[in-house]
Amino acid sequence: MVKGKADYLYEAIINLLLIFIGLFCIVPLMYVFSVSLTPFGEVLRRGGFILFPHKITFRAYEQLLSQKHVFTAFFFTVRLTILGTVTNMFLTTLLAYSLSRKTLPGRRFFHLFIIFTMLFSGGIVPTYLVVKQLRLLNTIWSLILPNAVWTFNTLVMKSYFESVPEEMFESAKIDGAGDLRIMFKILLPLAVPTMMTVGLFYLVMHWNQFFQAILYITKPDLFTLQLVVRQLLNMATDGMENPDFTIPTVTLQNAIIIFSSAPVIIVYPFIQKYFIKGVMLGAIKG
Repeated sequence: MVKGKADYLYEAIINLLLIFIGLFCIVPLMYVFSVSLTPFGEVLRRGGFILFPHKITFRAYEQLLSQKHVFTAFFFTVRLTILGTVTNMFLTTLLAYSLSRKTLPGRRFFHLFIIFTMLFSGGIVPTYLVVKQLRLLNTIWSLILPNAVWTFNTLVMKSYFESVPEEMFESAKIDGAGDLRIMFKILLPLAVPTMMTVGLFYLVMHWNQFFQAILYITKPDLFTLQLVVRQLLNMATDGMENPDFTIPTVTLQNAIIIFSSAPVIIVYPFIQKYFIKGVMLGAIKG
């Protein structure tokens, strides 16, 4: 097929648009990273906007890492993210597979019951009382179980399971496979893109855990990274009155942003291709 002038013009416009969107996403991140590494005096001399640092200093990161509870919160958040994501994926997969089977008794009722939770929630106070009565306060499970299953993620996986030909299930059952074996041995290897997409949603949720930590956690050893970041930002804002902070507030704030965002930024490129496939599957087959 021979391309005409209109095709080349269309491709040029699309490429320019993509470049613009890419710069729109990358430039703010480059600015934050550059300011966190540049002495504040140099930032002021260059008008406050720096994309490529000429002078580099790690004082902001040294100041950040010298604060109490930063490493404790970091490793706790890593543990929370891994344990929470595994728990979420296990429960979501079981629920999605069950709802995708047309032979499930009461399937329509359970489906509507789950959809209902997308429209109405239990509320903050009732949820807190439930967590308290279950004696989950000041435990890692208080940050996992209240959001153990997301309805949206369940529906995405359910849509994919329903798209698998029914003949595959019938063939597996003829060979003597049960539902669990069909799910773990046949479906899950085929559902890697969808599972990576759903897993990324859960991973980001746990890594950014903040509001629930305020509600359910009072022990400093169980503070999430985002909670400690909030405390550091408040302390940095009052830096003129706080002798613990000897560097400009703006520099420290940007270092905190990079420190808390870096793990997700590092992980995302490795699962990007699965994420795009998973979103497309959910969009087309949902």
